[in-house]
Amino acid sequence: MTKESLRQAPPLRVLVTGAAGIIGTAFWKRRHGEFSLRLADLHTQGLTSAPCPSMQLDVRDHAACLAACADIDVVLHLAGVPHAGADFDTQLLQPNIVGTHNLFRAAQAQGVKRVVFASSAQAVEGYPLDMQVQESMPARPANMYGASKAFGEGVASAFAHQHGMTAIAVRIANVAHFAPGQQHSARDVAAFISERDVVQLLARCIAADVPPGYHVVHGVSDNRYKRLSIEATRRLVGYAPQDDGFTLLGL
Repeated sequence: MTKESLRQAPPLRVLVTGAAGIIGTAFWKRRHGEFSLRLADLHTQGLTSAPCPSMQLDVRDHAACLAACADIDVVLHLAGVPHAGADFDTQLLQPNIVGTHNLFRAAQAQGVKRVVFASSAQAVEGYPLDMQVQESMPARPANMYGASKAFGEGVASAFAHQHGMTAIAVRIANVAHFAPGQQHSARDVAAFISERDVVQLLARCIAADVPPGYHVVHGVSDNRYKRLSIEATRRLVGYAPQDDGFTLLGL
C-alpha cells in the first residue's frame, strides 16, 4: 500500500459505548476528528453537544447492540458500572456481565474485526501492592467489580480465539486529575493515569497494527513507580504516556 493510498483511506468507524462517561467524554472530545465516531450511552444527556452522531444504547438489550454495531470497524466498549464497591446482583450483573457478552456477540455477528474492552486495574487488585503486575499475569480480582472485569477479559479471549477477532482488554487504572499538594495513597499514585494518556492509549488500541487474537494492555501513566507494567503495552500498540503522577503532585 502506498503512502498516497494510506492518506486517502477513510477514517475507522468506531462505536463508543459508555460515551457519556468520564473516559468516553474525554475520548470523543479529543479524538472526534481522527475517527468516524458513533457515540452510544444509556444516558445521552451528556452527548447533546457532541460533534458526531449519538444514540441511546442499553447494552442489556442484544437487539439494540446488534443495531449499534452495524457498519462499524472497531468497538470501544466503555459501558458498565465502574464502582469497586458495587453490588453484584443489583448493579453489576446486567451491565457488566450480560451487557459485555451482548456487545461481543453483536460485534461478531456484524463482522466487527476489533473490540477494545475497558477492563480495570481492579481485575488484578488481588496481587500484593508491592508487586508490579505484568500484562501477561492472569486476572486476580479482590472484589466483585474486579471479578466482572475479569469475566469481560474471559469473554474477549473466547471471542478472539473462537472467531478470529482482535480483542484488546485495557486494564485502566486510576483516571484522575492530580495537582501539587494533593494527598493520595501510594497505590493511587502508582496507578495514576491522566485523561490525555488514557485517551492516547485507547486511540492506539483502536488504530495500531495489532495481530488477531487476545491481548492485554495496561493503562497507567509514566509514573516513577507503576502499579501496572506498561513495557509490553508500549511494544504492542506504541503507547507513549506523557504524564507522571508523582511529578504532578510535586513528589
